Amino acid sequence: MVKTALEEFAFLIPLLPALAFVITFFFGKKMPSGGAIVPIMAIAASFVISLAITLGLLANPEEVVSQSYSWFAVLNIGILIDPLAAVMLSMVSFVSLLIHIYAVSYMSHDPGKPRYFAETALFTAAMLSLVLSDNILQLFVSWELVGLCSFLLIGFWYEKPSAAAAAKKAFLTTRIGDVMFLTGIIILTSDLMRLAGGFQDGTYLLRFDEIFSYIPQLSALQANIFGFEVSHLTIITLLFFGGAVGKSGQFPLHVWLPDAMEGPTTVSALIHAATMVTAGVYLVARTFPMFIAAPDSLMVVAYLGGFTALFAGTMGIVMNDLKRVLAFSTISQLGYMMLGLGLGATIGLEAVGISIFHLINHAFFKALLFLCAGSIIHAVGTQDMRELGGLGKVMPITAATMAIAALALAGFGIPGTSMGTSGFFSKDAIIEAAYLFGEHSNNWIPYLFSIAAALLTSVYIFRLIFMTFTGKPRSNYHGHESPAIMTIPLSILAVFALVFGGLTQTGFMAFLEETFANSFVNVDIGSLAGIGGNELVEAAGHEPLLVLWMPLIVAVAGLAVAFVIYYLRMIKLGAIASMKNPIYRLLYKRYYQHEIYTEFFSLGIVYGVVALLTQVLDVIVDSIVEGIGILTVGVSEELRRVQTGVVQTYAAAVIVGVSLLIILVKLIMEVL
Repeated sequence: MVKTALEEFAFLIPLLPALAFVITFFFGKKMPSGGAIVPIMAIAASFVISLAITLGLLANPEEVVSQSYSWFAVLNIGILIDPLAAVMLSMVSFVSLLIHIYAVSYMSHDPGKPRYFAETALFTAAMLSLVLSDNILQLFVSWELVGLCSFLLIGFWYEKPSAAAAAKKAFLTTRIGDVMFLTGIIILTSDLMRLAGGFQDGTYLLRFDEIFSYIPQLSALQANIFGFEVSHLTIITLLFFGGAVGKSGQFPLHVWLPDAMEGPTTVSALIHAATMVTAGVYLVARTFPMFIAAPDSLMVVAYLGGFTALFAGTMGIVMNDLKRVLAFSTISQLGYMMLGLGLGATIGLEAVGISIFHLINHAFFKALLFLCAGSIIHAVGTQDMRELGGLGKVMPITAATMAIAALALAGFGIPGTSMGTSGFFSKDAIIEAAYLFGEHSNNWIPYLFSIAAALLTSVYIFRLIFMTFTGKPRSNYHGHESPAIMTIPLSILAVFALVFGGLTQTGFMAFLEETFANSFVNVDIGSLAGIGGNELVEAAGHEPLLVLWMPLIVAVAGLAVAFVIYYLRMIKLGAIASMKNPIYRLLYKRYYQHEIYTEFFSLGIVYGVVALLTQVLDVIVDSIVEGIGILTVGVSEELRRVQTGVVQTYAAAVIVGVSLLIILVKLIMEVL
């Protein structure tokens, strides 16, 4: 492999933000703006290095950046930057940089600025470290650090009980997935050691290239679970996906994401666009050769992703909090990304391309949506859409950029042309793949999920636009446009939300497909999958016209519904949007998930079982203690009778004891 100058600086990509964390944490109070300039400069440098490496890989995808070092002869620390990692590194550092610049103004009046910028720098460093890890154990360590940073930032305003509760909820919910992920790593390690004949190759055993080389043998290992023969690879990939379900907010572990809005809006933008929630999607994409060799696991990914996309959309249409609408939007879009990966069981390697393409595009317009929401909150002081209205007149830049983000999220564009928003090119590719899946398997559920979710997406995002920016003010707010340091990042993200997808769609897919065909990994996806993906990919673009236009049709339909209800106000919502309406109440209460998880499961079952076991243990321990006490008292009573106080009795006892001891010693000596 050709060594390049860029490779020598690759380790700086996560290291610079990590150093910025240390400097800002200890010295930020003595620096302007809480030391914001330090993480901004560090992340800017990481972005420059990442972008330079990405451009180098574009010219020659074979020359991946790979460094690996053994640590105490049993662990491996390494760097892998291939096409998949390169685009992720560039996106994470770029979006994080814009969010940090924006936050200089947004957090200007917060006394905790130094702590904020220190934690966001560490958050960025952890995500960058996760992306460039060349082995699964190192990825897991960074994975846990990402979780820790999200806990600290969601609970940034820890003096608020709701923020502290949301941070704990996020931490504990994602731990469920993390335990599954770790269990998968343990099983994988055990299997690899057995297949490798011991630990002689232990230093590099968990590197991705080593793992992928053992995929056929892992598939051959079978386990009997409830009478069914299941390959170890299926078990491992399902456990990995369990970790992704927690991190990337898939049903049923999605419940932490809406409550994570308690942190600063810039934290929400960072979590939802560039860091925390994208980690799970990246994990499945990074280990995709394992998944495609375990098609049952990919089917679970596809179904759960499609269901999550629709499920979250149903709740998004009734939320009144700006940030909560966007939170459910994130859950839904993450469902699309998982659906795209799951469709790899049918379309092969292209699944990684369409899923990560949507992840990158989503990062631009979702960061933009959250930062626009932050601009509104910064100017008006509320995030309740029922108190807004008419903001388009006083915040024209925020209104225009948020409208662009809404169009990108809804996926507006003209099929068969290069005219469209970024979200159009990536989301429609996933919907199109779902159609191909339906044709191939005669199973149309994922396609129906994706189309229905697209309709709901358009409804809830344009509901937000019309309620916030049009009509008359519904409260006595005093709005104003945000300063340039906030609106410039909005404008930059708006440009990417508009044009990135159209400019890069063809090249992006081809570039990503090189990920598992380069000199580092060298995986024959086709032989692993045993599917007709190439034929299906070639068939893409030749679907009936109605299928090609259906995503746009439902997007326009959603816009029309929102326009009629929330702009023209031709339908009175009093009776519909009422807690007396059982459907509205079900959606507004989020299908009673809080009651089911907290009151029924946690307090009712878990706490009830613990309380019962505690009572049983109390009875057992009390009985043992009381028994010991009774025995001690009884023995004491008997011994007390011996204590007569007569000297002659004590002397006789001593003589008898010494005599017995002499006899015992004599017997022992005779035996020896």
